[in-house]
This record gives sequence, structure tokens and C-alpha cells, in this order.
Amino acid sequence: MSGTAGPAGAARPARRLRALGLAALGPAALLLLVLVSLGIGRYPVPLADVFSVLSAKVLAPLFGHPVATDPTAATVVWQVRLPRVLGALVVGAGLAAAGATYQGLFRNPLVSPDILGVSAGASLGAVLGIVLSLPVAAIQGLAFVGGLAAVGTVYAVGLAVRRHDPVLTLVLAGVAVGALLGAGIALLKVLADPYNQLPAITFWLLGSLAAVTPGDVAAILPAMLAGLAPLVLLRWRVNLMSLGDEEARALGVETRVVRPVLVTGATLVTAAAVSVTGVIGWIGLIVPHVARLLVGPDFRRLLPASMLLGAGYLTAVDLLARTAAPIEVPLGILTALVGAPFFLWLLATARRGWA
Repeated sequence: MSGTAGPAGAARPARRLRALGLAALGPAALLLLVLVSLGIGRYPVPLADVFSVLSAKVLAPLFGHPVATDPTAATVVWQVRLPRVLGALVVGAGLAAAGATYQGLFRNPLVSPDILGVSAGASLGAVLGIVLSLPVAAIQGLAFVGGLAAVGTVYAVGLAVRRHDPVLTLVLAGVAVGALLGAGIALLKVLADPYNQLPAITFWLLGSLAAVTPGDVAAILPAMLAGLAPLVLLRWRVNLMSLGDEEARALGVETRVVRPVLVTGATLVTAAAVSVTGVIGWIGLIVPHVARLLVGPDFRRLLPASMLLGAGYLTAVDLLARTAAPIEVPLGILTALVGAPFFLWLLATARRGWA
């Protein structure tokens, strides 16, 4: 944590100013990005028509004034682009919130939602569902259960091994369980039908919003909100736990209770997101770093800033994925192409220290 004097103390007013600027301009910029995303694509829709479609669907029923719209534009905006834009907003915000929480709890800037095996567990569940030729809803359900089961296994290992640092044990157990689940995914890919199932598995593992429906967004919202609730309600305790377990306990935080609650909340958010979009890496790692550079390490500001930036980042990446090439590029490829160089730049230029 930064001190009260010196360069870190002098940086606080600048961070507060950036936080105020982000709070004032961020939502407006995100709204503009959403409108642009609804208009750009293989069938371009002028911004005025986007407004007309949204007005016809949202405002006209409320005020009783029908608005004339182009039927084709209405279908493209309302049925094709709006569901995936909503999915990008929800999933991007959730993955970024989970990443900020994991990094704060484990006091490690390299920790991401993948570290406890969530993504690997969800992937194994989804791949199993595809191999068994289950319906889409069942595949998403298996992915959700697989993510939670992976974290449950990691936690069980962490509780069973008590001779080492509990945080280090949890992280290493996550790495080992993730590798084991990765072997299971590889085995199922070998056994899958190479013409129908294997392409579906590969596409799912690379992440996509192409198949997201309004029903999918509505289905994951309760789990998202349930997972975000403890992160918001216990946000000041995350600040204290970033000092270390002994310091946090000395300040009255029961770390043995608070940490599992926070990890469960972040895991619930991650599993819900991965269950409908597939594995989208780097968001939970990169976005919290950018938010920390803008608003500082205070989790009370870091959490909303990460969610805002995560929602905007995934919306922009999805727009790029469906417009940059003749075929849609999987999101996992673009997030890696953008995220890895940016992370290396951060690594080379960021100041020393966690604060």
C-alpha cells in the first residue's frame, strides 16, 4: 500500500481526479461504443436508424407514439447485434471484476480468473456436453457446474494441505487441477467426432459471442449478481486483505471466512460468463491493471472502474472480431493478440511495487 507522503502520496490527488473523470465520461463513452457497435457490421445501419429502432422498441410502448422503422434494420439491431452487445457488456464487466478481486485477494498482479481452474473446469464440462451431443442449455449448465466443481476441488486440496502458506497452496493447487482438467479436455478432443464435434469444441474453447441470445444473458444475470454482491458489500475488506493476512486479522477482518466468500463470488461470476461465451482469456488479467493505473489500488474505486473498462473492452473486441476479416475471428485470439503485447508493455514500463 502507498504511504501518506512521497511520490505515492502525491499521486493520490491525480488518481482521484482520474477516477472522477472516468466516472463522469466513462458511461457516456460506453454508451457511444454500444451505439456504434449496433450500427457497424456486414449490414451497416446508420446511427439515426439505430436510434429509431431502439425508440420504437423501448420508448413507443411507454409513451404510445409509434415510430416508423426499417424492418431489416430493426431485425439486425434488435435480434442480431443487441444480444451479443449485451452479452459483451455483462461478460466483460464480470470477468474484469473477478480478475480485480483475485489479484487483490492473492496480492499477485499475475492472478486471473483462470488461476483456480475455473476456466478449465467450465471447458471440460462444455466439451463433455458437446461430445455427448447434449442441447445447448445442457452444455452451458455442465460448463457452469464444471467451473464450480474445479474451484471446489482446489479449495479441498488447499484445506487438506496445511503445512504451507495457504494462499500459495491454493494457487499451486489451482495450477495442478487446471493441468489435470486440461488433460481431460485433450482426451475428449481425441475421442470427439472430427467432422462435427471437434470444430464445435475448438470454437467454444476460443470464445465467441455469436450464439449468445437474450435468454442466455437473462439466465446468467442471477448468478452474476449473486457473485458480485459480496464483492461490492465487502469491498473495504479487500483493501485490508491486500495488506496481508496477519495485518488484516489485526484490523478485525476474519480472513478465514471473508476470503472463501470473496473467492466463491468471483468464481460464480467467472463460471457464469464462461458457460455462455466459452473461454475468453486476458480480460481478467489486463483490465484490472489498466484500472489500477487510472484509479489506484483502492478496491472501492478499482471494482467499478474495472467493470466499466471490462464491459467497454469486450464490446470493442467483439466489434473488431466481426468486422476485421471476412469471417468472424474468435474472441480468444483477439484478446490474446491485444492483451499479450499490452501486458508486456505494462511489465516493462510500470513502476515497481503493487500500489
